[in-house]
Parts: sequence; C-alpha cells; structure tokens
Amino acid sequence: MSGIIGKKLGMTSMYDPGGRFVACTLVEAGPCVVTQVKTEATDKYRAVQIAFGDKREKNTPSPMIGHFRKAGSGPKRIVKEFDFNPDEFKLGDEIKCELFGIGDFIDVVGTSKGKGFQGVVKRHGFAGVGGRTHGQHNRGRAPGSIGACSYPGRVFKGMRMGGRMGNERVMMQNLKILQVIPDNNLIVISGSIPGSIGSHVLILK
Repeated sequence: MSGIIGKKLGMTSMYDPGGRFVACTLVEAGPCVVTQVKTEATDKYRAVQIAFGDKREKNTPSPMIGHFRKAGSGPKRIVKEFDFNPDEFKLGDEIKCELFGIGDFIDVVGTSKGKGFQGVVKRHGFAGVGGRTHGQHNRGRAPGSIGACSYPGRVFKGMRMGGRMGNERVMMQNLKILQVIPDNNLIVISGSIPGSIGSHVLILK
C-alpha cells in the first residue's frame, strides 16, 4: 500500500460537488523526501523509505544526519516505509500531494488525543448507578457491580472499568478526498481524522 506522511492542520467545512455541506479536515500532505530505496538485492525486500517534517540538527543523532545528507536533505522528524515500486524512485526524490486525486478513497492512520484517566461513563458510555435518592448521593457516575460474590471470587479479565483513555493508534478508513491544492501541498479530506492539530498522520492509498 502506497501513501504519504502529512500533518493535520485543522477542520473546516465545504460544499462537495453534489451540493452537500460536509465537514472536512485540512492536511498538509508532503512534500516527503525519499531517503532510502530498498531492493531485494540489498535488503531482501522491496520498499521506499520517505521522511517528512524539518527537525533541528542539534536534536538529531549523528548517524541519522548522515543518512539524510545522502538524500540531499536536512534532518526530518518522521521516517516511514511504503510499498512503492523501488524502480520508480531514486534517492532524493520528492513525493507530493499530487499522488492523490479528487474523489480518491484513502485510509488515515494517526494517534488519537490523550484524555488521561477517565471513568466508565466517559470511557465506555455507562449510565451510572441511577438516581441520587435512598442515600446514593455520590454514586451517580459509579460503575456499579463488577463481579460476583464468593464464586468466582474475582473480577474477570477484560471487565470494562475506568482507566487511561485515548493516545492510541487509530485508523479511519474509506475517507474521500474532496480537494487537492498542489501549490500549498494541501489536501481536503471528508470527515475527521485522529489526532490533535499539528500531529503527524499517515495517508494510505
């Protein structure tokens, strides 16, 4: 599966060709630099490594600085491999948003927003114990019973309880590209994608 690395810029809305008013996400897709071309002869498999996002040289390990210089590029933040045909690329090539066209369907992979420790009402959609009468003044958002009595005498694994929420790898599938703006390396994607504004995402075709 081919693709590109991008950065989420925020959400907006627009009219699609059918006249519908749709919510959409603006993404800076590339330009990505080809930093390594892997072939069966050298690496035992075929892939193309690309990099995106400028990074300070003082915050980059020396081996990676040399790796990027071979491609004629400065240090980059994100490095990923894609199933491009290695015969079509050479070191230092740029992959831009022209890889996509209006109407293409894509998958977007990103890291969801971290929400910290959350209770069962927010994390799993529980309704809480119920009313606050009959002495239940502090049980409105409690999970309720979590297990049986003396048998089995334990809480089963996988029980839905409070815990850390968000900050997970999420893939949104079958999103439609509504617009491509090559001059600014921007694409407009229908719907929402995971992550906060400024976070990096993988756009898979």
